Amino acid sequence: MNAHIDIKHLLPAWEQFRTTTNIAPIRDEAHYARMSAMLDALLDETQGDENHPAMDLVEIVGDLIEDYEAAHHPLPETTGVQALKFLMEQHGLKQSELAEIGSQGVVSEILTGKRELNIRQVRALSQRFGVSATTFV
Repeated sequence: MNAHIDIKHLLPAWEQFRTTTNIAPIRDEAHYARMSAMLDALLDETQGDENHPAMDLVEIVGDLIEDYEAAHHPLPETTGVQALKFLMEQHGLKQSELAEIGSQGVVSEILTGKRELNIRQVRALSQRFGVSATTFV
């Protein structure tokens, strides 16, 4: 297999691609906003079809956005209880509606920090909300 890369042909193609698409490492908020809009449009186009020809582009743009966000918009560290409270709020749930982790009293003790989530409860919450179990650990 020939690993030779013809830079003389690559650079003009890259420059045309970069100029046409604006896809490049994100350096400021305006470019971040454009790349986020592009990712939304690409996701609408691909409709989750892993075989869509634009899926590689989705991955590249997503990686550029992720890199920028990690450097400029880091997420604060959250506890499992904070994550649970957030998910309950987002889903409009009351303590009594989390029967898979225990009675309303058990849920209350977990939310106030008087009781820790056990592995069974973590698995149940992970499955219910469709998030990684590490969200609650």
